[in-house]
Amino acid sequence: MADATRPCPSEPGISPGTTFADPGGGPVGERTTDGRGIALGVAAYAIWGLFPAFWGLLQPASAWEILAHRIIWTIVLMAGVLTLYRGSWSLLHGLGGRGWLMVTGAAIAIAANWALFIHSVGIHHVVEIALGYFMSPLLSVLLGVVVLRERLRRAQWAALGLAVVAVLTLSVENGRPPWLALALAASFGVYGLLKKTVPLPATASLTAEGLVLGPIAVGYLVWLGALGQGSFGHGAWHTALLIIGGPITAIPLLLFGAAARRIPLATVGTLMYLTPTLQFLWGVLVNGEPMPASELAGFVLVWVALAIFTADLWRNRNRAAEATPEPLSRSGPPRTR
Repeated sequence: MADATRPCPSEPGISPGTTFADPGGGPVGERTTDGRGIALGVAAYAIWGLFPAFWGLLQPASAWEILAHRIIWTIVLMAGVLTLYRGSWSLLHGLGGRGWLMVTGAAIAIAANWALFIHSVGIHHVVEIALGYFMSPLLSVLLGVVVLRERLRRAQWAALGLAVVAVLTLSVENGRPPWLALALAASFGVYGLLKKTVPLPATASLTAEGLVLGPIAVGYLVWLGALGQGSFGHGAWHTALLIIGGPITAIPLLLFGAAARRIPLATVGTLMYLTPTLQFLWGVLVNGEPMPASELAGFVLVWVALAIFTADLWRNRNRAAEATPEPLSRSGPPRTR
């Protein structure tokens, strides 16, 4: 695939199964963990984890109006960032028809993900958001099996099996499947799958998605304003928050991009669980969302599945590192360990 080695997340939940390329040509897993890289990664995932606190401040604007402003102000910021890097706009000019088709698909998927997230915050279902992002890496692996015909190890099958049991447990408890969580995980999984086919770095890719969604967002806000139902300009604080939605979207992405160049893939995959953990704590401790024992049991099953999945990731990373021969140095044979 054209871009299977580039991390291009625009929201939390990047799959630990995604591969990353080191700027120098070697895989990320071969590099020594960098303290600054970990700090950047923690900052990115912490901001994503506290997203429910920010998007909740934008009410009483509707989820659709918030989404439209988020798209527009993200485009403005990312266009500025892209302009700072000479030659970056030429990447978009040379994308080609198939590339723009994949960008359009990715843009639709991430817009659906953002809309679901904002809607869930508005109806105080933050715990279900957390469940969706806990499930995201497992669903990404399942998509790899179904769409890409990838083969899984036994531990990965066990993790997926536990995730299915967790969904069934939560469905019985609530009288329905956790649709919001499943939709969040599915939309982000599809987004990640499509991003692998887009031959663009993260900043250019997000800008391209914004160019696809921008006209729709602008048209919607113009229509909303014509009806007298838009909230933009109704209060300096509210207007400022709508504009800040752009930087709030882009900053963790840029932090993540810097972190991914410094730290191993397995570390990235482990840090990502900080996001849904913070969301879960926000939902339970701040929003006061109910957490009966039967629902907690479903979360525990997901956590056990993720523990198995992450342990398998680390174990296979270490095996791969041990199996990789030391490069020949300029002065002689490989070094002994």
